[in-house]
Amino acid sequence: MAEKKIRTDSGIEIKPVYYPEDLPSNRDRSEQPGEFPFTRGVQPDMYRGKQWTMRQYAGFSTAEESNKRYHYLLSQGVSGLSVAFDLPTQIGYDSDHAMSEGEVGKVGVAIDSLEDMQELFNGIPLESVSTSMTINATGFILLSFYVALAKQQGADLTKISGTIQNDILKEYAARGTYIYPPKPSMRIITDIFEWCSASLPKWNTISISGYHIREAGSSAVQEIAFTLSNGKAYVQAAKERGLDINVFGKRLSFFFNSHNNLFEEVAKFRAARRMWAAIMKELGATDPKAMMLRFHTQTGGSTLTAQQPQNNISRVTLQTLAAVLGGTQSLHTNGYDEALSLPTEEAARIALRTQQIVAFESGVADTVDPLAGSYFVEALTAELEEQAFALIARIDAMGGSVAAIEQGFMQEEIARSAYEYQKGIETGEKIIVGVNKFQIGTEAPIPVFKIDDSIRLVQTQKLNALKNNRNPAMVDQVLQNLNDIAASGENIMPAVIEAVEQKCTLGEIADELRSVFGEHH
Repeated sequence: MAEKKIRTDSGIEIKPVYYPEDLPSNRDRSEQPGEFPFTRGVQPDMYRGKQWTMRQYAGFSTAEESNKRYHYLLSQGVSGLSVAFDLPTQIGYDSDHAMSEGEVGKVGVAIDSLEDMQELFNGIPLESVSTSMTINATGFILLSFYVALAKQQGADLTKISGTIQNDILKEYAARGTYIYPPKPSMRIITDIFEWCSASLPKWNTISISGYHIREAGSSAVQEIAFTLSNGKAYVQAAKERGLDINVFGKRLSFFFNSHNNLFEEVAKFRAARRMWAAIMKELGATDPKAMMLRFHTQTGGSTLTAQQPQNNISRVTLQTLAAVLGGTQSLHTNGYDEALSLPTEEAARIALRTQQIVAFESGVADTVDPLAGSYFVEALTAELEEQAFALIARIDAMGGSVAAIEQGFMQEEIARSAYEYQKGIETGEKIIVGVNKFQIGTEAPIPVFKIDDSIRLVQTQKLNALKNNRNPAMVDQVLQNLNDIAASGENIMPAVIEAVEQKCTLGEIADELRSVFGEHH
């Protein structure tokens, strides 16, 4: 009887044992970390020199409530904040808009105005903290709120550091929180690249995101192929604008998912670095720092189970190990209860402690790229790279990421992968502990974190007070100026910053641009 084949989650066949002859023959065995093509990491000393940034993704209810959680997390040892926004904020509606009903403050914090941003970071000097904001279609507005607040604090804008996700292509492919059609959306993104290069030099202007592609059901191969292909599209758009790849290339960052298949995930991160270095070199980068793939990782939300949720602590630990062994620059660990609700304070603390235990007790951060030279890991890295480049070649043949998304190619590939994975669970071929095997009869309920619907009333009252305390003629003037600049093709960022400083709301700014660019359906 033939031996049963074992495969990774991406369908790559795993041999029973690996030997030196399984290593790719074209690899340089003397490759150093911190040097092109960065397979072994972007820094020569990696975590011996600087720990990865420990972030906790948080945001819920009002800015005031989220601010309390940020102060708590900072007191517990996080080294960077990561802001989650509610759905109305993500798609450009103020909290009092009819479309916002039932969603205000639910999956993130509601930010309608500069006043909300002031409350969100009350008591937190922006010069001293690195802030990541998971925001895409309205990323330019949230960045403008942040810049306006930094100016109010008297901060030096050249010292402000952080990231906006700002990756609209994966919204069309996998997630859905887009507003404008692809072409004006790409124009806004290049406006941000251009403005930040001159005015906010330490800011990461985009976090090209594979995370949500993986959450939608892609394989590890698809995650890196689609993400790097989207990255190519952004670089080509910036080059067409006349921006210098060696300047803006250094401010690109990536955002990946970390799942349970430990060795495949480590190999994925190593392959992605190597591939991006080759892609950037081919696109004309000559500065090695512009060829580095720097990335944030979040543990896999879709891997968390509502059944026996405490088991998720073990899953998150595995995923943390994969991210660290793979050389991440920053990491967010999910709370064990997030299959049920937003994380409670206890779950967020355990998630942070998981990172701290891996960092300070496990020894995995003591040497650079500790799995390098493993016959299995090196062979798997090469296999992932080969398969992902083959997928990128198919996308290039269609005309690149924008064309592939418009033709539905990425969406169909992700849906097919998600179907195959689910089918494996339902047939029992893929075991999920506590779900399709090792179940228990009854489970004790665990406390969940609920957001009250009254938040919308609170936000609406704040919006009414804001609108009664501003100069209506000035608001009309700055919104008309924004409209004119959007229509003219000039960089919109200065006009957006002016509008937020004159107390225009997120919804008003988004609507002004809807009237110029239209909406994507």
